Amino acid sequence: MDRQHGLSVRLKLTLSYAGFLMLAGALLLVAVGVFLLRQGWLQTNESGAVRVTPGTLFVRGFAPTAAAVLVFLLVFGLLGGWILAGRMLAPLDRITHATRTAAAGSLSHRILLPGRKDEFRELADAFDMMLAQLEAHVAEQQRFAANASHELRTPLAISKTLIDVARADPNHDTGKLVDRLHTVNTRAIDLTEALLLLSRANQRSFTREHVDLSLVAEEAAETLHPLAEKNGVALETSGDIAPTSGSPALLLQLTTNLVHNAIVHNLPEQGTVWVHTGVRPRTVVLTVENTGEKLTPQRASTLTEPFQRGTERIHTDQAGVGLGLAIVKTITKAHDGTLTLTPRPAGGLRITVELPAASGG
Repeated sequence: MDRQHGLSVRLKLTLSYAGFLMLAGALLLVAVGVFLLRQGWLQTNESGAVRVTPGTLFVRGFAPTAAAVLVFLLVFGLLGGWILAGRMLAPLDRITHATRTAAAGSLSHRILLPGRKDEFRELADAFDMMLAQLEAHVAEQQRFAANASHELRTPLAISKTLIDVARADPNHDTGKLVDRLHTVNTRAIDLTEALLLLSRANQRSFTREHVDLSLVAEEAAETLHPLAEKNGVALETSGDIAPTSGSPALLLQLTTNLVHNAIVHNLPEQGTVWVHTGVRPRTVVLTVENTGEKLTPQRASTLTEPFQRGTERIHTDQAGVGLGLAIVKTITKAHDGTLTLTPRPAGGLRITVELPAASGG
């Protein structure tokens, strides 16, 4: 914003201090003068003490002294006010320097203002916290952009290689080439759609509607039932009506991703996936639990990061794009919910999504 230059805060505080001191001094001198005028002054001469005219004596004796005192208070107020204002505003210089440093692109700088807690220290600490969060967010976005670029480059590079091989060998099996290109392009399209979905959920650009999570869970389970049968996984759904508010499409995507991951990250045979919905005092809960290989809590905590994949999938035809749980995390956050990943002692994972209950639900 383009602003006109004005008086500095330090100068304003200096004038305020000096003005207040002058006003207080003037009021004090006026009070003393009024008191002397009412009482009268005594003047002693050779013949003894006599009373003189109070007004005349006030003008000749007290007024010059009062004027000198006011001049002294003005000079003292300006000088003292300038020094005090400078000391009081010194923390702002450090905060301003940190702000300009951050604006120049250095987010690692911190104010670290010493001293006991006061308004300036609270401002500095809040600014340091904001810088730390911003630095972490920027680093996360940079990692995401790098990973996304890598993931998108891979299918493009494979496609280029396949085309180069076909051009070099005219007798190459074109049917097989087309099939492989179709698989690679499908993966690239799925990844692009997943990235767009992440962006949409992050921006919260959706209309909230009444959604029953139990119906969403049933729809997702019904859609993925053929995949579960193909992979030898038993899919079980249960629970109560779980009304919440949000985007039906995004919540269906969330549930589908959870169930899909639970199916493809399972035992090679006789695996099970449990999908359950429940109601708590102020929230509704969707729980997706599956059998599978054992996971450590540390490993489970990283699965929601973009392009992080769990243990090697048993079914290589469901490679995915590494954004399934990242999308779940983003959609959950966009709906003001919480996502919890807990490894099962016997192997596998339990994922719980807790969302605010719908009003009147």
